[in-house]
Amino acid sequence: MLKGYMKYSLFKLISNCILVCCQFTFLILSISPALAIYPERPVRLIIGFPPGGAADILGRVAGDQMTDALGKQVVIDNRGGAGGLIATEIAARSIPDGYTLLFTSIPHVINPHLYKKVNYDAVKDFLPVVQFVSVPLVLAASPLLTAKSVRDLIVYAQSNPDRLSYGSGGSGASSHLAMELFKSTVNIRISHIPYKGTGPLITDMLGGQIALTIASIVPMIPHFKSGKLRPLGVTSKHRAGAFPDIPSISESVANYEVVNWFGIVAPVKTPIQVIDKINQVVNTSLKNNELIRRLHNQGADPVGGSSQNFSEVIRSDFTKWGKVVKDSGARVD
Repeated sequence: MLKGYMKYSLFKLISNCILVCCQFTFLILSISPALAIYPERPVRLIIGFPPGGAADILGRVAGDQMTDALGKQVVIDNRGGAGGLIATEIAARSIPDGYTLLFTSIPHVINPHLYKKVNYDAVKDFLPVVQFVSVPLVLAASPLLTAKSVRDLIVYAQSNPDRLSYGSGGSGASSHLAMELFKSTVNIRISHIPYKGTGPLITDMLGGQIALTIASIVPMIPHFKSGKLRPLGVTSKHRAGAFPDIPSISESVANYEVVNWFGIVAPVKTPIQVIDKINQVVNTSLKNNELIRRLHNQGADPVGGSSQNFSEVIRSDFTKWGKVVKDSGARVD
């Protein structure tokens, strides 16, 4: 009787194993075709800033490239507010099926250090897909400032502590933190005046109310060409491909580097096949000469690379900007 029971138990165990294997095989077969023809419907690309800004302009360029390559419309969904925080929280809560993606930038790793309450983990809740471009900021001066170079500025500021002030796009903005990093690196004291965006800041610089800033290079370009504002240096480690005549700050200040990257991330648990497909599509598009020219006109340098490359950028900047925020004392709430 015991032998019979053991035989029955063994038979039942084998049967259950076969059943589980069959169910798993069915699941794989049912999922794989869907992934193979991804996407079957429009894809939503969330952008955490209003229309007209650098994130929106570059995100739409990326969306156009993906639409052409994937054969399905990539729909832009602008969800501005809280420096990209709102959009990022929406993306983190989205179904990880590849039909909701987030076009993000450096606030992705700055916001968790600025806000007391953030309902997502910038590193753990997202899968990096691909870095699209890098865009340097620029140290710019009003003609009222006598400094003609980064070195001139440092010498003047060190000889005249607290005599200068600089403007930023807002407390905790990349323009604010980039200048705080610059100040600490070269040991100067200049006062911070936050603005509600780069537009009002530039208006006051043109009017002579503010003499200095580190800000996005894109809206500065017309004023550099007209001579109304003076570029002292870009914040990238090397000169920007789009602006080879503007020196890099690192040529005068060793180890100083700030790059505002833009790229695509997906909610964690998004199928790796989807991640790989989008990565491949974007990398292919970034080899197109016409797209490269178009990006350079926006002050951006194409990057591309693997999802792992982008992951390393995000993790490194998360640590870097956490320290800058802490040292500067910047808080939003």
